[in-house]
Amino acid sequence: MTNLKPSDKALVPFVSVDKMMKLIHHIGVEDMLRGLAEYIEADFKRWELFDKTPRVASHSEKGVIELMPTSDGDVYGFKYVNGHPDNTKDGFQTVTAFGLLANVDNGYPVLLTEMTILTALRTAATSAVVARLLAPKGAHVMAMIGNGAQSEFQSLAMKAICGVDEVRLYDIDRAATAKCARNLAGSGIKVVECDTAEDAILGAQIITTCTADKQYATILTDNMVGSGVHINAIGGDCPGKTELAPAILHRSDIFVEFPEQTRIEGEIQQLEADHEVTEIWQVLTGQAEGRRTAEQITLFDSVGFAIEDFSALRYVRNQIAETGLFQPLDLLADPDDPRDLFGMLQRAG
Repeated sequence: MTNLKPSDKALVPFVSVDKMMKLIHHIGVEDMLRGLAEYIEADFKRWELFDKTPRVASHSEKGVIELMPTSDGDVYGFKYVNGHPDNTKDGFQTVTAFGLLANVDNGYPVLLTEMTILTALRTAATSAVVARLLAPKGAHVMAMIGNGAQSEFQSLAMKAICGVDEVRLYDIDRAATAKCARNLAGSGIKVVECDTAEDAILGAQIITTCTADKQYATILTDNMVGSGVHINAIGGDCPGKTELAPAILHRSDIFVEFPEQTRIEGEIQQLEADHEVTEIWQVLTGQAEGRRTAEQITLFDSVGFAIEDFSALRYVRNQIAETGLFQPLDLLADPDDPRDLFGMLQRAG
């Protein structure tokens, strides 16, 4: 009988949810957030090398399914991700994702991995990289408006990367706030559960909004935001979904990942198409200014961009090479003669 055991060329390293969780615990959540932040910052500093395109989105009444591709010329990567706000009512996650890296020279995948958990980590790490750049000096209190699946990751990233030691929580669902507070117990962060968004913002130098409803919403009204704060607006991430009153945008210096995508999906979809924004990579490379004054309101209009996922995939690929926390997946056909795919099929019968 012909040996049909997969060759090394057929096998792709696969990181399952189980392996990803083991990897995170092996490294430590905060250390992994710091590691991801380093990779994200490094890739933002070589921004001009990457292919850049707004994500390819398929919208429905229930949500959105997206593909997010990019390449640095050596490695190609993409993420599949969905966003369905009503999913939790039926016991499903609002966001799920998986991603892939491939060798540009021959097109062969070199990594396939879950990205539901990894996306939560990379989103939080990106927020903290930007907050470290833009938040007022000495910022140590964050208001976390929206206490769903992302809230703990955001809080821990701000602690690990920016030195935040107090998080003030608010969600219209008190059970979500209680869940977040419970999960952050023992983390070294002082957690304050708040009855209103206004209460949560009291004393906070960093305000993070992360809500799920796919609608034009006003989570922050103009009168809620004073001078000298940094806002991470990360909930608005598709057309027709926002969180901030337009007046806040007009009072803020706005920073974005990729303007062509953010103008479609972010808070700035509420503004004129030529409203001035600054790209974060330009601040990281010293080509543009970040925070200039203590009174300034800085706003990171974050919608998530493919290069951040590329950075996270690159980080995971390097970590599993050291830890072995993956399984070989028989993903690619590999006939003895590359021109004889049908012959391989015949022999399998």
